[in-house]
Amino acid sequence: MNPFSSGTRLRDMIRAIRACKTAAEERAVVRKECAAIRAAINENDQDYRHRNLAKLMFIHMLGYPTHFGQMECLKLIASSGFPEKRIGYLGLMLLLDERQEVLMLVTNSLKQDLNHSNQYIVGLALCALGNICSAEMARDLAPEVERLLQFRDPNIRKKAALCSIRIIKKVPELAENFINPAAALLKEKHHGVLITGVQLCTDLCKVSEDALEYFRKKCTEGLVKTLKDVVNSPYAPEYDIAGITDPFLHIRLLKLLRELGQGDADASECMNDILAQVATKTESNKNAGNAILYECVETIMSIEDNGGLRVLAINILGRFLSNRDNNIRYVALNMLMKAITVDAQAVQRHRATILECVKDSDASIRKRALELVYVLVNESNVKPLTKELIDYLEVSDEEFKGDLTAKICSIVAKFSPEKIWYIDQMLKVLSEAGNFVKDEVWHAVIVVISNASDLHGYTVRALYRALQLSTEQESLVRVAIWCIGEYGDLLVNNVGMIDVEDPITVTESDAVDVIEIAIKHHTSDLTTKAMAMVALLKLSSRFPSCSERIKDIVVQYKGSLVLELQQRSIEMNSIIAKHQNIRSTLVERMPVLDEATFIGKRAGSIQATVSPSAGASINLPNGVAKPTAAPLVDLLDLGSDDVPAPSSSGGDLLHDLLGVDLSTASTQSGVNHAPKNGTNVLLDLLSIGSPTQSGQSVSDMLSSSQDNKTPVSPLEGLSSPSSNSIQPTSSAGAAPVIDLLDGFSSNPPKQETENNGTAYPSVVAFESGNLKMVFNFSKLPGNPQTTVIEATFTNLSTNVYSDFIFQAAVPKFLQLHLDPASGNTLPASGNGSITQTLRVTNSQHGKKSLVMRIRIAYKMNNKDVLEEGQISNFPRGL
Repeated sequence: MNPFSSGTRLRDMIRAIRACKTAAEERAVVRKECAAIRAAINENDQDYRHRNLAKLMFIHMLGYPTHFGQMECLKLIASSGFPEKRIGYLGLMLLLDERQEVLMLVTNSLKQDLNHSNQYIVGLALCALGNICSAEMARDLAPEVERLLQFRDPNIRKKAALCSIRIIKKVPELAENFINPAAALLKEKHHGVLITGVQLCTDLCKVSEDALEYFRKKCTEGLVKTLKDVVNSPYAPEYDIAGITDPFLHIRLLKLLRELGQGDADASECMNDILAQVATKTESNKNAGNAILYECVETIMSIEDNGGLRVLAINILGRFLSNRDNNIRYVALNMLMKAITVDAQAVQRHRATILECVKDSDASIRKRALELVYVLVNESNVKPLTKELIDYLEVSDEEFKGDLTAKICSIVAKFSPEKIWYIDQMLKVLSEAGNFVKDEVWHAVIVVISNASDLHGYTVRALYRALQLSTEQESLVRVAIWCIGEYGDLLVNNVGMIDVEDPITVTESDAVDVIEIAIKHHTSDLTTKAMAMVALLKLSSRFPSCSERIKDIVVQYKGSLVLELQQRSIEMNSIIAKHQNIRSTLVERMPVLDEATFIGKRAGSIQATVSPSAGASINLPNGVAKPTAAPLVDLLDLGSDDVPAPSSSGGDLLHDLLGVDLSTASTQSGVNHAPKNGTNVLLDLLSIGSPTQSGQSVSDMLSSSQDNKTPVSPLEGLSSPSSNSIQPTSSAGAAPVIDLLDGFSSNPPKQETENNGTAYPSVVAFESGNLKMVFNFSKLPGNPQTTVIEATFTNLSTNVYSDFIFQAAVPKFLQLHLDPASGNTLPASGNGSITQTLRVTNSQHGKKSLVMRIRIAYKMNNKDVLEEGQISNFPRGL
């Protein structure tokens, strides 16, 4: 037999594919097999159709295209035998998805199989529908699935419940049809049906508020009783897992109770006792028990407040943290992050265990525990927690030091009780992980040090000691260099000694040695070397005896290839050698840095402030306050409320804006006259003319309009040379339209509104190659729930349609009334139309949108034609 004929067995094809040693060989085998299957399809080979489809499914799983076999699935589904249908439905679920147009052809077969007398065929149809159901199929087949929820066989009820979940997710409007059948499933004794019924109710609660309220009132007590029965049930071998009866049902029930209890105090109170029982009776030495406990904790945290239960739940999470399983510890840390916002005090009791998790070998647990510790810190525990974290910083992995350092620095800056403690902790961090500290952190350290005037001596000595031990930490070196440059004299003279420190002997030469080592160290970057040179310049003034030595160090960089260092070297050498008289003034101690300003800049809260306008403001007709000094800017919308009003006249403003000299525009002065001059010049520039009331300023116009209590636009007086007075605006209060090309018009077109309320746009509701239907909408006065729709039908073909009938159907929350059509004959080529009026009343107005299914029947050339469709593009607000 040909190894690639349609008669080849599936196992032979699989064996041939697996025997291939290269991808090219595999592609060749698949190509030959696909060619043989295509030939069999073309010959309509019915004997091997099921075998060919099985091969196609295997080829599909290997990733090769198999679209040419989709119609074979439909043929097998349409056959009468169970084996053929089974292969057909399996192929349907594997080879097709809900986006395929071919799927529309299978709806009728599914409907027949859902009503089949053989329950196994019904089960196949439910499985397929539950996997690939589209929104269209859901609407068509929902009644059959709803009926099967009450089928005699429990397996069919279970599959129908799972299929219903898919349907309500695809079409949430259908949820109301499944509320009562789903509630009936909660009374089932069969665990398979019960667990699917619970899941169906959970999904109904998520998509429908009505379902949620119904289950809260009718089913909460029953669910609590069911969970109690499951918890207290004796050993049942068919449901037992690790000594626990049906943990999957436990978890599903807890999830549904969580949905019902969230935001409802009565439902939460009803389930408190059973949740406490689950939390205390469930064993945690097996994974199944831990899964139930985790869901129980999440339910307790989600329902309404019960302090005792929440403490119990957090204690369970504390036990999870001591578990050897990394997954259990990780989910416990995640849950504690949520719990801390609810009961921080209860979480604080497990602080020691959480700190141990920071030192865990698993990177994910370390990171999550560190985030939790950061949230746990407050003023009362900042010192012990920071000490623990800094101690761990010494032994932590290199890849973890970045995150750990950032958190420690943030904690110290946020909760520091005193400056000496802040400085001590930051010096420890800089000494241990200075290379991981960000620039803004060591900048902040310098700002704090400069503000702590009584600790300058203590700080510079501590930094000197730290620098003796390590010069590898770049940030530590920079802070130490800056402090030695600023406070080197305090270091040498032991000024500002405090009780907690030991005396230290440092000579002027020792201080310069530290800077020299830093500037010559091979790891020092440009910033460090530049800071070191500035520090040397300062020390040359503070330590005159070392001035020559410092000069020799600085001179070495006159030929540096780095321009920054070369420039600094030349300038500083010149200061040391030639400008002795100004050197001490140049390198005076820096003034105290403003700590509040620095913190504000870091937070991005410092914004440029704009001085307020000195001029009085006037109220324009639209109620916006504008400065009087520049009305032209306001009229032309060239200004901003945030910009201070210019003190110059309107003419000067135009001079600035347009580059025109307006000095000769007027010989008079005064606040009221300036806007008029600017206005005249603007009109001259635009060749429009001058306002009639030449002696009246814009401000006068505004004030007169306010006195008369009539809303008048400032540009009304500029309408035309022939106008005799300021014209009032229309009754609607609309301002005249300013058109810089056509002049100033004071008569804008009136906007008339229809008496029947808001106007809605027309919608092309349906269009095919032969027919077009357009909807026009209107509302009845005082009845927003009712929408009047005028449907207009147009014939797009060259044939006349006779016996024209239009039908429509809507969901239960809508009521539809159709008036008789204007005719039943539709002329060809759009030479005429048929109109028909529909009235739709929406009982869920404002909550649900209109949706409609339509069917249009007519005769064309004495042949019956039927067109169907769904309309969901109605305008919002109907």
